[in-house]
Parts: sequence; structure tokens; C-alpha cells
Amino acid sequence: MVPSMGLISLYIRTKNEYKMKKTIALFSLLLVLTAGVKAQISDPVKWTFTAKKKAANTYEVVISAVFAKPWHVYSQTTPDGGPIPTKITFKKNPLVTVDGKVKEVGTMKVSHDENFGVDVKYYSEKVDFVQVVKVKGNVKTSVAGIVDYMTCDDSQCLPPTKKEFSIQLQ
Repeated sequence: MVPSMGLISLYIRTKNEYKMKKTIALFSLLLVLTAGVKAQISDPVKWTFTAKKKAANTYEVVISAVFAKPWHVYSQTTPDGGPIPTKITFKKNPLVTVDGKVKEVGTMKVSHDENFGVDVKYYSEKVDFVQVVKVKGNVKTSVAGIVDYMTCDDSQCLPPTKKEFSIQLQ
């Protein structure tokens, strides 16, 4: 007895649908795995934000960055034509005054960067950005702001990034 063409056609169609579902599932899995790898590479900087009380109404705000190797960020001062410098901006708070400039604490490296054609200052592994702030009166408040930075390695730079922060002063 010869199977009818309808059964053969159904068998072939079912087999092809199964192959297509397997292909879609495999493609979806690869897409998810690739996205996970991209997410790890796209944020090689871990930021922490703390405040240390130094006197009755005086605090040191410490903005710390730790980098995955071989990534680095640039100093707050870069030459014209160079990379985007790290910039820390504090939001206005009528109870807080910023005292002086943000200090960089870490091992600064200086080298000629062929990509930019200038000598650049940067930090690898870690850096602390320290800002002294004073609170007006004996009140609980916070200091908030944004860190603008660009992360690079020897062959590429990631797009400039903004990291918002808010730190309690108590």
C-alpha cells in the first residue's frame, strides 16, 4: 500500500516546521548570550559614592572608580583635540556649598595617544575624585550630581557616559 501524497506532504511540512523552530530557538539563544557579553563590555567602570565627615559641617565627597583591565578614564584636564575629560557636576543645593575644585587621587599616567595625536592623562585600575563640601547649619541633606566620562582601552573608546549620584550627608 502506498501512502497518499497528503500524508507525505504533511510529514515533510511537520519536519520542516520542527527544523525551523530549532533554528529560531538556537538563534534566540545566541542573541541572548551575545547581549550578555556586550553588556559586560559596555560598562567596564564600577562607581561608588561616599561622604566622609571631616568637621562639624564639612564633608569629603569621594567618587571612586574601579576599572576592568585594560580600560581607563581620562583626567579632568585634557588638551584640545584630545579625549573627553572626566567632568563632575554638582547639582545646586541651597544647604550645601562646594569648597574648591575636585581633586584627583590615584596613579595618573601620561602618554602620547596616536588616536588623538596628543599627550593624554588617564587613570587605570582605580581613581578617587574628592570634593570638599560644607553644610549650612546642623541639618541632614544630600549632595547630588553627574559624572561625565569616557572609557577607553588601547584600541577603542566607548561612547561618553553619564552616571548620576546622590550621597547623604549626616
